[in-house]
Amino acid sequence: MQAARGTSVDNSDSGPADHRRTVLASRRAWTLFAVVAVALYVTDQLSKRAAVEHLTGRDDIQVVGELLQLHLTRNPGAAFSLGTSFTFALSCLAIAATVVVAVMSRKVVDRVWAVGLGALLAGITGNLTDRMLREPEPFRGHVIDFLQLPNWPIFNVADIAINVGAGLILLQVLRGIRIDGTRLADDEPDATTPVEPGEAEDDA
Repeated sequence: MQAARGTSVDNSDSGPADHRRTVLASRRAWTLFAVVAVALYVTDQLSKRAAVEHLTGRDDIQVVGELLQLHLTRNPGAAFSLGTSFTFALSCLAIAATVVVAVMSRKVVDRVWAVGLGALLAGITGNLTDRMLREPEPFRGHVIDFLQLPNWPIFNVADIAINVGAGLILLQVLRGIRIDGTRLADDEPDATTPVEPGEAEDDA
């Protein structure tokens, strides 16, 4: 019936071109994801190494007056010193989260999603590295924290990455943009599409 009314459109010619554009966009987004993840992970690990080397046994160092200070601490818990009694469980959860983010990254096309997932992966693996390699033992290692704000738990670069990544992902979800770049609004019927005479009766 739709063909008889002339409303169907053959998009077979544009299919291959659309597929190539999607593949190219996916590769660019995944590259962005990888660059963000690696850059933030390296930054986190180098900053922690520097903190241990230069802050051990020293008094707090003021960076911006009392607004931002450097104070070395070893945290057995999660971000911002939460869950300090569940180090082993947090390590297992971080491993699972790493796998989930890595799998999700294979579907990424949207660039904001790519940056968000990259930051999230860097933050999770940054703190996971501490838990696996630092004292007292694997899965129970203490995370290096050294950034201190007034009336705020001490944190590190990985904690910042986790929160930025989660914020970007939440933003895209609220905007209705999926990981593949499509929008939820595109699934809704277009109310402005004209209905041909007799079509309503046929649908009924």
